Amino acid sequence: MLRLSLVIIIIIIIIIIIYKDLTIEIQCMWNVKARVTPVIIGATGAISKSFRKYVSDIPGNDDVKELQKTAILGTAHILQKVLR
Repeated sequence: MLRLSLVIIIIIIIIIIIYKDLTIEIQCMWNVKARVTPVIIGATGAISKSFRKYVSDIPGNDDVKELQKTAILGTAHILQKVLR
């Protein structure tokens, strides 16, 4: 369990580092404050305990069940393509 949590934390850190350049570019180009919000949904719709907090920071649709459904349907679509 601890190992899985560590892997998730490392993934979140990598995502933030990857999108740091994009954040800086948006700030300079549009003269606005921008920040990276890590929102990760597993292939089976699994979410972290802090997921709802991150999603609530993002303006717009924050229906967690819809986001999970989209992730699961995407996984099903990929599996159908691979298993044909």
